[in-house]
Amino acid sequence: MIEFNRAPHVGTEELYIKQAIEGGKLCGDGPFTKKCSAWMKEHFQSQAALLTTSCTHALEMSAFLCGIRPGDEVIMPSYTFVSTANAFVLQGAKIVFVDIRPDTMNIDETKIEAAVTERTKAIVPVHYAGVACEMDTIMDIARRHSLKVVEDAAQGVNAWYKGRALGTIGDFGCYSFHETKNYTMGEGGALLFQDEAYLERAEILREKGTNRSKFFRGQVDKYTWMDYGSSYLPGELNAAYLYGQLEACGQINEKRLRLWKQYYQGLEDLKEAGLLELPTIPEYAVHNAHMFYIKVRDLEQRTRLIGWLKEAGILSVFHYIPLHSAPAGRKFGRFSGEDVYTTRESERLMRLPMFYNLSEEAVDTVVRRIREFPEFC
Repeated sequence: MIEFNRAPHVGTEELYIKQAIEGGKLCGDGPFTKKCSAWMKEHFQSQAALLTTSCTHALEMSAFLCGIRPGDEVIMPSYTFVSTANAFVLQGAKIVFVDIRPDTMNIDETKIEAAVTERTKAIVPVHYAGVACEMDTIMDIARRHSLKVVEDAAQGVNAWYKGRALGTIGDFGCYSFHETKNYTMGEGGALLFQDEAYLERAEILREKGTNRSKFFRGQVDKYTWMDYGSSYLPGELNAAYLYGQLEACGQINEKRLRLWKQYYQGLEDLKEAGLLELPTIPEYAVHNAHMFYIKVRDLEQRTRLIGWLKEAGILSVFHYIPLHSAPAGRKFGRFSGEDVYTTRESERLMRLPMFYNLSEEAVDTVVRRIREFPEFC
């Protein structure tokens, strides 16, 4: 059996978890939480990096910090995970979906401005597969219309746009450290931002509405309820596991890129023959090999190919059902313009096994099985 995903493991995680236990500080904001935050601030050149319990919660925090109110509109692609929309729906926003680019599966930056209304308050680009959206255009639109930009970089940790880390370009950036991501803490995420004016409010929001962070830094003699908040701070054991991953960031990234290239080279002649499509990486982007996907002719062929791989013990999956077509999407959002690519491309895309501990022999097996698919022969 070739699994679709397995959480990465580099070997130092158990040591750090043991150290966290021995240190006696298991709730949030202990030594390993601080180490992870410091690592991200330095590596990604971010003014602030706060660990959270999930990327979902990082998105929820960003929606609150953006000042989203009932009736506001937020622009995003429909081809994304539900958390991207839910975070803003929880604040009462109306979601305005726009079409994607078929080459990167990212939001089509040329469709955003037509979706802007007097109610629009934010744009949420989603960096699909760790490949950057065209951020210069998006930031220009935001600047001219006084909009916030929240980067959903759940899949974009250690990926780059013109030399800048994804998640550090907009007003807020949201990372995921779920077990399906390149670097993991089981469940977890991070909120990044560059304007330190947000820091105190973000800390209060993350610490259940209290100024507990200032108390532990000795800045106040007791902590108290200051504002709205929730429990967005992960435990120290999770942070200890993540720190081992972050230390091995280069090692993990190099291995994933090697596997990604192996897939690409093994399937490139099928692409040249017009039998399938492979991922596109624009010149402005440095991707992180978060996933390897292929696109086949249509939904029916994808279903047959997934079944063909499954018969050989290979697990592959399709990805998002476009949000605008879901019951909640129709209730809480609307589609701006025409759905030219979102539904069509989503029905053609399938993800192949991709994780750090995947062997090169397994990739060869997947490639060989795809090449043997009767409709490709």
